[in-house]
Amino acid sequence: MFKGSMVALITPFSNGAVDFDALKRLVDWHIKEGTHGLVPVGTTGESPTLTHAEHDAVIQAVVDQAAGRVPVIAGAGSNNTTEAVRLTQAAKDAGADGALVVTPYYNKPTQRGLTAHFTACADVGLPIVIYNIPPRSVIDMVDSTMAEMAKHPMIVGVKDATADLARVPTTRLSCGTDFAQLSGEDGTAVGFNAMGGVGCISVTANIAPALCSAMQTATLNGDYAKAVEIQDKLMPLHQAVFTEPGLCGAKYGASKLGLCSDDVRSPLVTLSDETKSKMDAAMAHAGLI
Repeated sequence: MFKGSMVALITPFSNGAVDFDALKRLVDWHIKEGTHGLVPVGTTGESPTLTHAEHDAVIQAVVDQAAGRVPVIAGAGSNNTTEAVRLTQAAKDAGADGALVVTPYYNKPTQRGLTAHFTACADVGLPIVIYNIPPRSVIDMVDSTMAEMAKHPMIVGVKDATADLARVPTTRLSCGTDFAQLSGEDGTAVGFNAMGGVGCISVTANIAPALCSAMQTATLNGDYAKAVEIQDKLMPLHQAVFTEPGLCGAKYGASKLGLCSDDVRSPLVTLSDETKSKMDAAMAHAGLI
């Protein structure tokens, strides 16, 4: 179910409020452009600064607009297990196909604590993708813990943002070939799939969905020459998007394409002029503008 190019979807704003009309247009545009799945209200969707009501409403809007055309994996992460369970239940109630649950940040739980946290979320009964991102959460779910988690029928995969490509085969060996490994790093997505991954939850796909989709499809078909050709078009954009926080770059790129405004919520700010110039050059290199 979960493979290919899955966009870490931005949440568009207008005058400080969620722009639901723009959000619906984004969903339709992504499906038209070939995006294989939608991942709303993750970090790229500015979940830290959405209210709980906004969070739930964005998921519902995306699920309704997608209307079963592509899977929706709803962000449901929190460093409070009770809150993560509530978010997972809300995603299930909205009709999402899965939930993306991050390793609890700041608390620094033990591996036993991670097991308890993810088991509680999985027991809701919605397919769970573990989001393992040590640079942000400060805790790493090790292979042995992930293998234990993979035994739960509702824990179906991982978004791996460790940037360690060697983790892909070790996770494959410990969790099995049916455990979906999705890259959380745009710049190494081709290599990730070459090592055994099946897709990417992509920030760059907010701007270049057709290219990201084509690149993922090429890797899944074993055509790595084609994938590398597309990667060469996208690499400057991967780098430019993350010059400042990635969602700010993604929103700027989307605004250049006329899809939504580049508004973000504090403490984030819109891009500097210097970074905008980098984005413009990278988008031109990719043939987007």
